[in-house]
Amino acid sequence: MQNNELTIISSQDNDICIVQIIGYLDAHTAPALEKEIQQIIDKGFSKIICDCSNLEYISSAGFGVFMEFIEELRTNGGDLKFTGLNAKLKNLYELLGFNVLFEINDDIKILKEKFTN
Repeated sequence: MQNNELTIISSQDNDICIVQIIGYLDAHTAPALEKEIQQIIDKGFSKIICDCSNLEYISSAGFGVFMEFIEELRTNGGDLKFTGLNAKLKNLYELLGFNVLFEINDDIKILKEKFTN
């Protein structure tokens, strides 16, 4: 994988959409994620878990994609949660205050349970 590539794999678990974000999320690749999340919302999903286990890099443009959709998801009774952040990315999320805005948990099962409770 080159430094500027992004792969997005979406799957469904009942009414939850799991979005695997693989590679580099920056100004060049952010529109692809934006389009994917919009398509998920257009299909009626409001509960999204972003699996960042294979996310190597994120820029401010990448963070902006998540901020763009959070209000709409929460208005529709859903949310956007994160799992699989490596130590560097987790530190960055905390530094930017994302841990206050978004739920982050290394155990995807716990995030799924919180959506169903």
